[in-house]
Amino acid sequence: MQVKRSHPRPKPGSKNILRFAHPYFTPAAPVKKGTGPAKGKRMTDYVQTKLLPIPVPNRDPMMTLDEIIGTDGVHTIEAAGMICIHAFGDTGHENGLNQELVAEAMSLDFDVNHPEKSPAFLLHLGDVIYYDNTDKGYQAQFYVPYKKYPGKIIAIPGNHDGELFKFDGTSTGQKKTLDAFQRNFCQLKPGVPPDAGTIYREMVNQPSVYWWLNAPLIDIVALYSNIGEGPGFISGTTIGQNQKNWLVKTLGTINKARSTSTRKALVIAVHHPPFSNGGHSSSTQMLADMDDAFKQADIQPDAVLAAHAHNYQRFTRNVQFKNEKWQVPYYVVGTGGRGTIPLETATGQVAGDHSYESSLMGYGYLTLTVTPKILRFAFMQVENSGARHPFDKVITVDLNKHQLI
Repeated sequence: MQVKRSHPRPKPGSKNILRFAHPYFTPAAPVKKGTGPAKGKRMTDYVQTKLLPIPVPNRDPMMTLDEIIGTDGVHTIEAAGMICIHAFGDTGHENGLNQELVAEAMSLDFDVNHPEKSPAFLLHLGDVIYYDNTDKGYQAQFYVPYKKYPGKIIAIPGNHDGELFKFDGTSTGQKKTLDAFQRNFCQLKPGVPPDAGTIYREMVNQPSVYWWLNAPLIDIVALYSNIGEGPGFISGTTIGQNQKNWLVKTLGTINKARSTSTRKALVIAVHHPPFSNGGHSSSTQMLADMDDAFKQADIQPDAVLAAHAHNYQRFTRNVQFKNEKWQVPYYVVGTGGRGTIPLETATGQVAGDHSYESSLMGYGYLTLTVTPKILRFAFMQVENSGARHPFDKVITVDLNKHQLI
């Protein structure tokens, strides 16, 4: 029996037929002939219209290491002439076994008898919480998994930390973007947030969702790349230019300081990856924004850390800067415990100015070690059994020659 349609079938070629289900992604700008249903437009243009405002900083977005680990902790690091830092992203998971296994593996790096050799803190690269930006969500997905991790934790938010609605259209529990993140990471003064409940974890008072950590031996400039599943944006038509303007100014300050003091390592941290070969695509427009800021400030980073894709990827970018050839490692470390996502296998393949050097669909964490002369990266894989072992070769940046050694 033929089913009677409530609406007549559109005729072939009818204007009622949409060519695309949604704006499709194309790296190049479409020819300027409008954006009708048969033409589409770039996904990047569409995403820009959906971004949410970046919260105004509570204070100047610069913090110092003593605000995180205290004056005595800073003196210990200065005396040792070395600082170690843990880093990863993409963790939030209620009853997430792998998240807790990674946390327990990291805890083994602490030695109460040798605090100078212990990590100074954990740098979380975003997506602290998934789909439950409430006090209950933070208790289950953050405070419980890290209840035995002895180090302080600082963070930049990821897309899930800022979103107001889940994939099914229901609320994430916050009515204002990044409200829960700021409640736990950007308090007005250090202390144990109410969301921690009976788990004593003193949280620092980050000045903003983007910030500069001015620490001994290293400057970390952390950026917020907003709520899109992809790509990321640090500035744009809907969110404005304040963060990028701050980035240019901050990098200029760091560059000026190098003329009067010892050169420190410079690391950029951002949730969405500038380069990615699996899980999520590269955020090329965001990278162009970052490169423009580097150019304006007349400086280059020594490394860039990101997450978002739930896997491990390492790239080497070759940059010509001030008549010198720089080798800059770009990492994707979305390995903190929130599932894993397949990716293309790295074989050293070259694309433009960068090569894809290493890949892993698995869990683990990155350790940065900094001295006055080098910036070293080592990735530790954590198996489903909880066993840990080194993965990938140790990458060392010579801070004077700007080459990997």
